[in-house]
Amino acid sequence: MMNPDIGRLQPYPFERLAALKKDLKPPADRTPIALSIGEPKHPTPALITDALIAHLHQLAVYPSTRGLGTLRETIARWLTTRFQLGHPGIDPETQILPVNGTREALFAIAQAVIDRSRPALVLMPNPFYQIYEGAALLAGAQPRYLNCTAEQGFIPDFNAVAATTWQDCQLLYVCSPGNPTGALIDQETYATLIELAHRYDFVIASDECYSELYLDEADPPLGLLQACAVIGNTAFSRCLAFHSLSKRSNAPGLRSGFVAGDAALMERFLAYRTYHGCAMPLPHQHASIAAWSDEEHVRANRQRYRDTFSAVLEILADVLPVAAPRAGFYLWPRTPIPDTDFAARLFAQEHVTVLPGRFLSRVVDGLDPGADRVRLALVPPLDECVDAAWRIRRCVSG
Repeated sequence: MMNPDIGRLQPYPFERLAALKKDLKPPADRTPIALSIGEPKHPTPALITDALIAHLHQLAVYPSTRGLGTLRETIARWLTTRFQLGHPGIDPETQILPVNGTREALFAIAQAVIDRSRPALVLMPNPFYQIYEGAALLAGAQPRYLNCTAEQGFIPDFNAVAATTWQDCQLLYVCSPGNPTGALIDQETYATLIELAHRYDFVIASDECYSELYLDEADPPLGLLQACAVIGNTAFSRCLAFHSLSKRSNAPGLRSGFVAGDAALMERFLAYRTYHGCAMPLPHQHASIAAWSDEEHVRANRQRYRDTFSAVLEILADVLPVAAPRAGFYLWPRTPIPDTDFAARLFAQEHVTVLPGRFLSRVVDGLDPGADRVRLALVPPLDECVDAAWRIRRCVSG
């Protein structure tokens, strides 16, 4: 026998993409270019790899679930500075836990907080990172999708959510900067959500793994904990923020991030994780300390993406309705034909792989907010992204 909830899981977007491409034959004279997966292709900074190598001898030591105090203190300093948390800031002893990337933590938090003894809804943006949906289903909850449309600035219309829905909500996932849209949640919206979380007793899980990739160096995205500090919720009650080094530091294989926020929630989450067996290896912790301690490589990373956006948009602007997002590394253009047909044609004619928008979304009230859009992850080196843009232009114009 197996957990029956496993049968409720939907095919992962990349499974659906593989099926779409299965019988297609791309031109052999063109090198493949993948813009489908949000995996940074820039080199991991030497300060991270050097720290990892210098501590490989600690593979002989079991790590603790709570992680090194030095790592938590480094993260606390980074959070306090980056998100202007002020006094009393955030407590590295009770309000921070290192995790093996945000993916496993975003999944695990649902298993830790959902009360199966009563009706449980997990609210999430639509389109969305599919881990949210799988986490809800395997926690015995029901996903509820909140459409993100251009008319709403690609942010859910939280004011349109019924009180009965909020009453059954136990967990709300938000993602800012958004995947795939790059949309940002503002202070007013965060404040509304925090008030709703207290009124209806649910947890906000804020996925902020793209927070350090933004176009305007003088205007970094707001975070959930920062929004809490602004309204005086200095205990970050009912709020958890999830951060990662994967995008910020070009280190997806390090599997390193953290969760921070409400101490009472973190205490229970620590108990869950102790049984879950997911402590971060010590060499990875030391590499993470080096990464969270340095901003120079992050600024350089942002500049690479700015240069890429500028070059690609110059090529595509007059053939696709597309604009640079304020943050993240995705483009989310509308397609002139159905998104799956567009992706198939682009692969078959130009050997470029993109992700159809409907693979990231669900139909709600007859509307699929991912339909007739594609996600372009501008993660390859600049020359590859430029080559891909010319191929897309040729495909659209041909």
